Amino acid sequence: MTGVIVDTGFLVPLFRPAERLRAPAREFLRNNRYPLLTATPVIVETCFFLDAKAKIELLDLAQSPRLRTLELPVDAYGEVSATIRKYADRDIDLADAALIWLANRTGVRPILTTDKADFGIYRLKSGKRFELVKWSER
Repeated sequence: MTGVIVDTGFLVPLFRPAERLRAPAREFLRNNRYPLLTATPVIVETCFFLDAKAKIELLDLAQSPRLRTLELPVDAYGEVSATIRKYADRDIDLADAALIWLANRTGVRPILTTDKADFGIYRLKSGKRFELVKWSER
């Protein structure tokens, strides 16, 4: 594994103490040895679910070496738009489309998510699937 893509469903429990997935998310983060990658729309989406203190902690992580956060450049909007069009029947959001763009750009397919239904269906340009990383099963 060359890296792991991180979705909102993994990040929210890291910063919300009442989340039932908090312990497994923190354990995975503590034991992980692979680069973690995400895109800025995921950071924005995650902030929606957090209070001010947790937002600050998330932003600290997002600029640390533990989580590489890639900007979604304007020149990627066409590709992201095409992805949203392709998966419109699934009501895909910008964060998910940005993670598909990120996987296509980096070649990284393992993903930390709670959205197994959608990420089990989404495909990369190569036709390959995401690899759903088991982190929340006990």
